[in-house]
Amino acid sequence: MPEIFNLVKYAINYLSKYSSSKTNLERILRNKIRRTNIEKKEKFTLYNSIPEIIKKLEKNNFLNDYNYATSKINLLISNGKSKIFIKNYLLKKGIDKKLSSEIFAELNEKDSNWEIKSARKFARKKNFQNTKNNNEKNLSKMARAGFSYEIAKKILEES
Repeated sequence: MPEIFNLVKYAINYLSKYSSSKTNLERILRNKIRRTNIEKKEKFTLYNSIPEIIKKLEKNNFLNDYNYATSKINLLISNGKSKIFIKNYLLKKGIDKKLSSEIFAELNEKDSNWEIKSARKFARKKNFQNTKNNNEKNLSKMARAGFSYEIAKKILEES
């Protein structure tokens, strides 16, 4: 029982420092249990207590996937990331495709040009020069970053 208390304490301490999704927190707690130096039976009970801990944290509003995904999307957009990059990042962190699609739909309602603005930031960060011999290189950089051909072409024509 004291191990479960320590695991909850660890989870709350982690969430006080970093925002996280449910799946990501579950992975972190599993890694913490794996590193502990206790018997297998105790580890098994700790592994089984993880869903209960996550439910308690959700109930007390320490953990919310919607808020996490929204804040990460806004942060990544301000850093000049593409929609494809952001979706892959959220999938890696354990956010549902359905939830991320809902958030992107809301984002498109607020500002339909958000991806173009993000591409401009990307181009400004990469310091693209408008010369003929660098245009293909810049286009390929934007394609690798996940921007569509139309957006990349438009941004490169602007700069």
